[in-house]
Amino acid sequence: MASNGDEPVNVGSLQVESVKALATEFGDEYEVPARYIRPEFDINEVIKNKSCELPIIDLERLGDPRFSEEEITKLGSACGQWGFFQLINHGVDEVIINNMKSSITEFFMLPLEKKKAVAIAPNGIEGFGQHFVVSNDQKLDWADLFFINAQPVERRNMKFWPTNPSTFRDALDKYSSELDKLAKYLLKFMAKDLGIEPKVLHSVFKEHPQCMRMNCYPPCPQAEKVLGLSAHTDGGAMTLLLQVNEVQGLQIRKDGKWLSVEALPGTFVVNIGDSFEMFSNGKYKSIEHRAVVNAAKERISIATFTTAPFSGMVGPLPEVVKGDKEKYKTMNYLEYFRGYLSAKLEGRSYLESMRLSN
Repeated sequence: MASNGDEPVNVGSLQVESVKALATEFGDEYEVPARYIRPEFDINEVIKNKSCELPIIDLERLGDPRFSEEEITKLGSACGQWGFFQLINHGVDEVIINNMKSSITEFFMLPLEKKKAVAIAPNGIEGFGQHFVVSNDQKLDWADLFFINAQPVERRNMKFWPTNPSTFRDALDKYSSELDKLAKYLLKFMAKDLGIEPKVLHSVFKEHPQCMRMNCYPPCPQAEKVLGLSAHTDGGAMTLLLQVNEVQGLQIRKDGKWLSVEALPGTFVVNIGDSFEMFSNGKYKSIEHRAVVNAAKERISIATFTTAPFSGMVGPLPEVVKGDKEKYKTMNYLEYFRGYLSAKLEGRSYLESMRLSN
């Protein structure tokens, strides 16, 4: 992954076996290897009822002068109290979304050797493989991933952009462009909610760096003993999650309880990342979340991250803090992001290390 100053981000994740290949090799009836068993995971502690549904934000109402103020208030409440919301009427062309869905589904269906054509390089981050593996005895997630830098266009490393399937590059290019526009539009209303000029946030996110993590969670016969993605918070500013198929699996932690999220058809699930919590001086919340797996069906999702440029800084914005105390450190964004990527996924631990002891 190259910075905006062409400085590489060396993260040194250890290479491990493809989970999809492992699951395919052993079939439906086998004991899951010990490195994937998560004794801390208790499926019975998850709450599932309608009172746990995420707030819903309507993008059309945000842009309509008749309803904008009311919807911005809802947006601010969702970002401040939940850190998550579902976005409806987002305006992204359904054809573009479906082409992206079919392309990534076809990619994950390829034989392992073909996917290895875009494998993550040692000390790299882009490509097919796994992230956040920092030791040989660490517990592993039940998932394969494909990670790519998508925006700005001139920072793309095309050797990691698959040519198989043949539709992939075009589908990803169009999808990335649409989500870049969507993120910029959302930031305008978030700025209004925070009481600052939209140009302030747009200057923070100049060039609007965007990366994507595409996740494949193979079915697991002992699904109640594994995790698809460890509990964590996102290091970027904002994440737009697309559910590729009908299999659910996202869970968020609110008020100490794990809640299952039912992604509505045709929506994006949006969440605040660590750096946005820092920029907002804690007004917006980066919430711990994780992914669980299904015993019988594969789940695929696409997380699109908006980040600040590596050449910039991360920390409370003066325009937001005003007369209050700063609650977080201010530091170089590249240094911050390197620290995030080189650590094991472990709840809010990295974000909490950014707090100031006032």
